Amino acid sequence: MLFPGLTLDKQLANRPQDVKFCKKCTLSNQRPRITFDANGVCSACNYAAEKENSIDWADRENQLAALLSKHRSKDGSYDVIVPGSGGKDTVYVTGVLKNEYGMHPLCVTWSPFEYTEIGRRNFDAWNKYADVITMFPNKDHHAKLARLAFELLGDPWQPFTYGQKAYAMQMAVRFKVPLIFYGESGEVEYGGSEKNKAKPFESPEDWNNLYFKGAGLDTLLMKGVEAELFTLDDVDTGAFSMYSPPTPNDMFDLGAQMHWMSYYRPWDSVENYEYARQLGFKAADVRSEGTYTTWASLDDKQDGFHHYPTYAKFGTCRCTSDLAGSVRAGLISRDDAIDLIRDYDGEFPSNHYAWFLDHLGITDAEFWEVIDFYRGLSGHLWAKRGDKWVLKHTIWSGEKEI
Repeated sequence: MLFPGLTLDKQLANRPQDVKFCKKCTLSNQRPRITFDANGVCSACNYAAEKENSIDWADRENQLAALLSKHRSKDGSYDVIVPGSGGKDTVYVTGVLKNEYGMHPLCVTWSPFEYTEIGRRNFDAWNKYADVITMFPNKDHHAKLARLAFELLGDPWQPFTYGQKAYAMQMAVRFKVPLIFYGESGEVEYGGSEKNKAKPFESPEDWNNLYFKGAGLDTLLMKGVEAELFTLDDVDTGAFSMYSPPTPNDMFDLGAQMHWMSYYRPWDSVENYEYARQLGFKAADVRSEGTYTTWASLDDKQDGFHHYPTYAKFGTCRCTSDLAGSVRAGLISRDDAIDLIRDYDGEFPSNHYAWFLDHLGITDAEFWEVIDFYRGLSGHLWAKRGDKWVLKHTIWSGEKEI
């Protein structure tokens, strides 16, 4: 490891030591920023009930119509920025804005680390339907950031998150299109912070705590300089400018603001998939490693290595979070979901492992050193018994040997 014994993930200090699972879905109280009520029900389930029983969706639709009418161009020029990858949710948002409201979207993509075959196929199908500008960051810089993030944050995906959040705002300023439309507010929909629950938008000031684990780009870059992966010239010459939002003055002058479609319309991933299929989106032929689905998060060879380290840090992985949404939507019973979690949660993403090691420039031994470091920081979740790691708390109330 470049920095033995060091993590910058500030979320880890806030994990409850008493592990509990939601009484309604499959989420655990280890998920960052989740809350449980007195009945043992998580904030994601309570928000799902609120969506069904308390929100006036007709009023929200009227708000959406008014917002889009304010921004719609009369000459066919771009009037809304849609960030995305060409996945089902991106296609859904693009379709709603273009087909139902007559908007003229400019779609922008912060590219995957490395496209999968199905991911590229779906991107191309989306691109037949809409104009798309793609940012391919410098591969050497991007890979080094991913290596730092893997070790220091337990998530090699983090450099993608920096760009995913910032690039859309960069393009809004450059093309002078102030309205930006993302898909869902993941924090609100899936059991995170409820700070922005009653708002259709967020501010870049929220990003550090909600998406960057308390360590933004500048912190990671300085660690890269310390490890001699980057020089100060690399950092100071603007090579990483697209990973950061425009200046507050630039955004203020434009009136730039991002909005979530999930604020205006009930967010349903399965319905989004069915909608996107009509516009050319295609599911994979086999399920994704670590879960049971064939139609979500298909774009990037690094995707599995975003999810797998969360197993070390929080004791649950992709299948748990995927099934939580399916249970809330009534698509599967909690008991049947638990059976799938037992089968697939924490499954190792072997398909692209050789590529991942080469991409980060690390060895198999270095990979497991990082994973074991994060398990070691999570003694309330994991125990080392001989040469095996044991997950001490599972949703089926047993242990699981890894």
